[in-house]
Amino acid sequence: MKARQIPAFLLAAAIVWGLWTTPGAAWAEEAGFTRRDRDLLIELRTRMLEIDKRFEEQAKVFAQIDKRFDQLMDFLYILAGIFTSLVVAVIGFAYWDRRTIITQAKKETKEDLEREGRLRDVILALRQYAAKNEDLAAILRSFHLL
Repeated sequence: MKARQIPAFLLAAAIVWGLWTTPGAAWAEEAGFTRRDRDLLIELRTRMLEIDKRFEEQAKVFAQIDKRFDQLMDFLYILAGIFTSLVVAVIGFAYWDRRTIITQAKKETKEDLEREGRLRDVILALRQYAAKNEDLAAILRSFHLL
């Protein structure tokens, strides 16, 4: 055989071998979609629509839950504001009450001491003497006794 004939022979042998080993289904022509394929696609589309509806329902449920959480947070803010206002009011009342009671107690104690004790007599005597002595009058004024 000549050198040119060997590659042509190998090429022909490869083509024959390829045709012989290729399955017949590869050469057969498909008829397109069958009725069964069409029914499967319709069923698949129906199921996908149902799944989409479920996802939309779940989205609505999550939106409702989110709205409810917002309402609860608003309610908690309101409760915190009320509690803070009550605490401030109670502390303010306690401060005012203490100040008022202490002032009243001082006044009553001073009146009782002046009314009942010998101290009253001493203060009256000092006041009479202060009418004549300016230095004593200044001292008694500084202590709010004149």
